[in-house]
Amino acid sequence: MAVPAKNFPAPDLVPIRRALLSVFDKTGLIDFAKALAAAGVELVSTGGTAKEIAGAGLAVRDVSELTGFPEIMDGRVKTLHPSVHGALLGVRDDSEHAKAMHDHHIQPIDLVVSNLYPFEEVRRSGAGYASIVENIDIGGPAMIRASAKNHAYVAIVTDPADYASVLNALEMNLGSLSLDFRKKLAAKAFARTATYDAAISGWFADTLEIEHPTWRAFGGRLDQVMRYGENPHQGAGFYLSGDKRPGVATARQLQGKQLSYNNINDTDAAFELVGEFDPTRSAAIAIIKHANPCGVAEGATLKAAYAKALACDPVSAYGGIVAMNRILDAEAAEEMVKTFTEVIIAPDATDEAAAIIAAKKNLRLLVTGGLPDPRADGTVAKSVAGGLLVQSRDNAVVDDLELKVVTKRAPTPAEMADLKFAFRVAKHVKSNAIVYVKDGSTVGIGAGQMSRVDSSRIAARKALDAAESAGLAEPLTRGSVVASDAFFPFADGLLSAIEAGATAVIQPGGSMRDEDVIAAADEHGIAMVFTGVRHFRH
Repeated sequence: MAVPAKNFPAPDLVPIRRALLSVFDKTGLIDFAKALAAAGVELVSTGGTAKEIAGAGLAVRDVSELTGFPEIMDGRVKTLHPSVHGALLGVRDDSEHAKAMHDHHIQPIDLVVSNLYPFEEVRRSGAGYASIVENIDIGGPAMIRASAKNHAYVAIVTDPADYASVLNALEMNLGSLSLDFRKKLAAKAFARTATYDAAISGWFADTLEIEHPTWRAFGGRLDQVMRYGENPHQGAGFYLSGDKRPGVATARQLQGKQLSYNNINDTDAAFELVGEFDPTRSAAIAIIKHANPCGVAEGATLKAAYAKALACDPVSAYGGIVAMNRILDAEAAEEMVKTFTEVIIAPDATDEAAAIIAAKKNLRLLVTGGLPDPRADGTVAKSVAGGLLVQSRDNAVVDDLELKVVTKRAPTPAEMADLKFAFRVAKHVKSNAIVYVKDGSTVGIGAGQMSRVDSSRIAARKALDAAESAGLAEPLTRGSVVASDAFFPFADGLLSAIEAGATAVIQPGGSMRDEDVIAAADEHGIAMVFTGVRHFRH
């Protein structure tokens, strides 16, 4: 049964006469406190915040004067007291509340300024268990939630970025804050504590290796509001989770206009794919369009790798995303700007390369400082009607798998290298996925089809188109290898790949008709390798 409510109309304007300030992040604190004091607001504070305010020459009351009780237990207990929470939660138009406040000498607090211990930052720093626990704020969230609940009478500020708007509102309303403004501050406050608690509960789940906790929460901070989402009639925003995995969310944008929703989605796909390729072994380029690769290649240099990747599907590459696993150099940059590209993302870029990109004012250049680890654990979520699908990241890497040759003929060393390359790429192609590779470069990609044989045919068709564009006598799928993200349910998909010219195949295996597929491979003298791991990507 719900808690019964007493209905008292909230006042539109609440005069701000007393403010309680207790912040960990002291950005802008002194200027804000000075402005409040100049507006005639009495300042009450705690611990280090009080010392900083007093050090600036401002009159400030320590919260212990209100509570009649000192801070104890290394500051763990300082605001958890009826004199504080009564001041925040009291319904001032309720005679019973007003009497309780009077009888217990509780002075109302009109404005609370509070931000939290840096739990998220301390966790990411790799600190020990005890340090992380000590940075779980208790008094802060309690004050924030109390103030936000009682927004009819109390304003709560949780973000230093809001100090200016609070001062502006106070000036416009002659020392008061409006109900609408207080509601917006309260909404932001509850979102902040929800995100904070999500980070804490997620850490506990990870630490205790609870794969599926009974309650699952995710949180993020708004980074940017976008002009629209996937389509112009959809609204969109980009939120940061705080995860420091190198990628689009943590990158520095050196130049170019704001990233769109689709840019961010595609750039993430591109950089996650190129992270599969060890930069100490060779340079690698991935060109992405609509979250699917249209060309991936390795080479001695980024320029060489880019030329091979572009040749796979030069039509689809137009307006795409280019990702690489090494520092972007001038030689590669000069080639890349010859084709219209939306985003280039790299671990870093030389000054010369950045200057070349800068000549294309709308081309975005992002640098990340590193590559994502394809083997790292992680969690991914997808919304469905009424819920969330949550799973661990696909961190299977072909180099770590036990590959099993199932045909009479084993792959040659060159074929095996290309098979591994193809399977790395297939992991990042929407299912059903078919990827042809030759000499360290994709030469045909079929993605997102309802039938695996259709993906095989589309990939072969694209290879034919690319050959015609390049003036080649035959498609590069002749003498290539092919990867499938899941098993061939029938031999027809394999036969389609053989018809395109593939000489070796890599696939997970596991079909009831594996023997039929193996027999078809043996009949045509091609090699086949089973990985035992599937890479569906929906």
